[in-house]
Amino acid sequence: MKCNKKDMYNTKSRLELEDRLESELFDRITTSFYKYTELINPEEVRDKLYLKFRNLKVLGRIYISGEGINAQVSVPEHNFDKLLSSVEEYFGDTKLKKAIQEGTSFFKLTIKVRKELVAYGFSKDTYNKDQVGKHLDAEAYNKAISDPNSVLIDMRNYYESEIGKFENAITPNVETSKELLPKVKKILAGKEDKQILLYCTGGIRCEKASTYLIKNGFKNVNQLEGGIIQYANDIKKKNIKSKFIGKNFVFDNRLGERITDDIISNCHICKEPCDNHRDCKNDGCNILFIQCNSCYKVLNGCCSRDCQNFIKLPFKKRKIYRKDHSKIVSKIFLDSRVKSKVV
Repeated sequence: MKCNKKDMYNTKSRLELEDRLESELFDRITTSFYKYTELINPEEVRDKLYLKFRNLKVLGRIYISGEGINAQVSVPEHNFDKLLSSVEEYFGDTKLKKAIQEGTSFFKLTIKVRKELVAYGFSKDTYNKDQVGKHLDAEAYNKAISDPNSVLIDMRNYYESEIGKFENAITPNVETSKELLPKVKKILAGKEDKQILLYCTGGIRCEKASTYLIKNGFKNVNQLEGGIIQYANDIKKKNIKSKFIGKNFVFDNRLGERITDDIISNCHICKEPCDNHRDCKNDGCNILFIQCNSCYKVLNGCCSRDCQNFIKLPFKKRKIYRKDHSKIVSKIFLDSRVKSKVV
């Protein structure tokens, strides 16, 4: 299948994409999947998948590498089976996990080729993909958590665990995947004989993390089958009590799926109980933070008065400030990104 590179990218504005979604006369399913498998030519696979998925009206964010595929997508309900067939054509038997809560998750289709599916940044000699942790379903995982010999580790970034986590889990205070494994290894030092229980959003981060830990001398490494997403679906289906509390953070427009009614975090502005993540409306900042509805109204969706004032400036002035790296404010909410400063 030959393709024109011009057909491989979205050319519509956000407003046009939103209008297109609103005019659709069918329901969508948000789903995620991954598969570790060797790809000889990931660029070619990327191009072919893009055309197939575009024809199926698939929207979402997909990463492909020589290691396989990692995807979070929204697909028309009537095309779900066709999506699965297209995925299995290239990657073999693959399990698609449906979202816990539906909503407008994606506006466009993006498929990128990356060096790693998960950007841990460690060399191949530090893990063995044929030796991964034991996969536990929801019932087995709940039972393992109750074992006093177990150590429960959240394999996500701090802002994900901030709004939801398994009870009594250790949550490493890191911002990026590259920081995570060294931090976890340090936390687990001296616990090589303990039962290690890993979990993440959909399971993919635990695949490499488990083999890394095994390679580094941990003898009893386990991981939650299908991650939090599969766990939430299974406990609902089997009427099992959830040991995960709060919301599951997701990397799409929804920013979270509620699993239990527990609110374990607070608004970053007023400190009232809240677990709604937002992106700052100042496009020179766009920082991810937690904000209650009251503070949202007061600050017009911004994270601070500085950002609120900044978006009131003329466009040309905002553009100049964003390019001037000397005009920045302090880091906030542990996030390393910076935002423009009003002067």
